[in-house]
Amino acid sequence: MSVIKVTKDNFSELIGSGKPVLIDFYADWCGPCRAMSGVVDEIARENPQFAVGKVNVDDELSLAQEYGVMSIPTLVVFKDGQPASRQIGITPKDKLLELLKG
Repeated sequence: MSVIKVTKDNFSELIGSGKPVLIDFYADWCGPCRAMSGVVDEIARENPQFAVGKVNVDDELSLAQEYGVMSIPTLVVFKDGQPASRQIGITPKDKLLELLKG
């Protein structure tokens, strides 16, 4: 499965999908965000049991504010439509998978 571009229009549908969801809050100009991009893409490609999306904080400021994103990258795992955990900054792939599975 590929990464979903998340906007305020499709956010609720994605987190309500019934799957564990990883959301990457990022910006195009952010170096650490670019470093995480490949990891997030790999998780999406290799794990169809999870939904994976990216929120560009410059385009979707209201979503970033709603979820208290103060630093990027911020990676939030949603379970049953609610935030279950969050990681700020560069995070190893295995740690993200552990959060999604746990």
